[in-house]
Amino acid sequence: MTTVANMLVTSLADAGVTSIWGVVGDALNPVTDAIRTEDRIEWIGVRHEEAAAFAVSAQAQLTGTLGVCAGTVGPGSIHLLNGLYDAKKSRAPVLAICGQVPREELGSDFFQEVDNDQVFADVAVFTRTISDPAQAPLLIEQAVNAALQQEGVAVLTLPGDVGDLDVPKGTATPSFVTAQPSTMPSAEDVASVASVLNAADKVTLLVGLGARDAHDDVLAIADTLAAPMVVTLKAKEDFDDDNPFEVGQSGLIGNPAAQTAFEDCDVLFLVGTDFPYREWYPEGKTVIQLDRRGENIGRRTHVEHALVGDCAPTLAALRPQLTAKTSRDHLDSARHKYDAWRDRQSHLAEPQYDHESLGRIRKALDNPEHAIRPEAVGAALDRHAAADAIFTTDTGMSTVWLARFVRMTGDRRLVGSFNLGSMANAMPQALGASALDRHRQIIAFCGDGGLTMLTGDLITAVTYDLPVKLVVFDNSRLGMVKLEQEQGGLPEFGTVLHNPDLAAVARACGLHGVRVESPDELDGAVAEALAHPGPVLLDVVTNPDEISIPGRTSVGQAWGFAIAKIKETLESR
Repeated sequence: MTTVANMLVTSLADAGVTSIWGVVGDALNPVTDAIRTEDRIEWIGVRHEEAAAFAVSAQAQLTGTLGVCAGTVGPGSIHLLNGLYDAKKSRAPVLAICGQVPREELGSDFFQEVDNDQVFADVAVFTRTISDPAQAPLLIEQAVNAALQQEGVAVLTLPGDVGDLDVPKGTATPSFVTAQPSTMPSAEDVASVASVLNAADKVTLLVGLGARDAHDDVLAIADTLAAPMVVTLKAKEDFDDDNPFEVGQSGLIGNPAAQTAFEDCDVLFLVGTDFPYREWYPEGKTVIQLDRRGENIGRRTHVEHALVGDCAPTLAALRPQLTAKTSRDHLDSARHKYDAWRDRQSHLAEPQYDHESLGRIRKALDNPEHAIRPEAVGAALDRHAAADAIFTTDTGMSTVWLARFVRMTGDRRLVGSFNLGSMANAMPQALGASALDRHRQIIAFCGDGGLTMLTGDLITAVTYDLPVKLVVFDNSRLGMVKLEQEQGGLPEFGTVLHNPDLAAVARACGLHGVRVESPDELDGAVAEALAHPGPVLLDVVTNPDEISIPGRTSVGQAWGFAIAKIKETLESR
């Protein structure tokens, strides 16, 4: 006979799941025992269930296949929520196996009882409780199919007295639907958009992750239209390399060239993106949007021409209908501004920058102690990282430095909490990526605030031999919050972090820990950390007052920043 737990684990192994992440106990005991005897699946026990959910969300994003995590009764499952919301907003297919009190205690306010179906209703595309063994095959199939087909989170709840029960004799092992047929808009809609693009003088593309499978067509269309290409952060890994049309990112992590490309165009073409920041879209432009999900059309900016379908077949149909632009001035102007901006940024990353004429002036304002500039950390990691490295990044200033200084060349990949915007995601996402391939270089851009939220799972890297390289931008600050306060004219408050020596903490946990406090030591330390065969924490003490200027700064923001600095100076005196 086969138990419910054995059927669940066997079906997941048959589907290609190679690891399940969580914390053991209570209702999960039959499941983890089934994993113990299933050679195809590795159990990875974390110190906090949030780390488990982040890890499998990263795995699902990197592979496009199912990630699986588990939390036991009540608080164990609740701990999964933040990482599951990350999976939801990243459209990552994830199955969460959640424990529940025994069936006879349901509804009695029993110890640790929570209503999982209600708790997870907002985060999940599917949430059901197995209350009878005969239900198990159907509910397992429904849960996994919902996660895969709707690219979201499915929650399957298992009461404590159900996992060990036998399913009816002769019950078939569940199987899952993985195929997702592509769709495209009507020929009339494609022809209409082609006419608009052909008639426009200046076209700018905003390209997102949805265009991943249409890489060559996107570049060919940009060439035909002589269109500068603003690339969302999530699309950076696909359109950073060998792209003569790219002008970087928009938004707080962006640059002036991207904003110029927006402001100077007649037509803005959104390709496979749901870029959420409305204030960064230009006004008064004709907007075309191509998205496989019709519900995304027009929810960020007004759209005159909609194309609902997958990017690859749609752009393949659109491309031959386009007429080449005779003038490339719009593209050349944006690219010239982008190259000039990148050149200025590169100087900030040079070890001797603070000793040069302009650097001495800036150092007096924002780096009087000659601390390591975070730009230099990003540039060093870009220089030394492998051509197929996977990068993860915490939300906040760590992402700014990665976006500006790491180029996604070769086969590099990138994962972050780019839609949820959570803290503490980079380290567990790096763990998840490393479990997929322990021979591939995994580099996490960690904020000190983010890393110290889930410090306990440093031990997970050691326990399961996950050779991640955790680089901590240790500025003893919640850096992005500090910047937000100062731009609003408020003095910095509540953002200071009293950190221990994080490299020493890592060494106590069994990692190789390296601490860097001098700019002269940075390059060698980065090279050493990336070359080390096991898990490493590189604790880089960086300048807490580094100024990151977005692509467009209002007079009000600049004035607010000046007022904040005056207030801070007066208070310190």
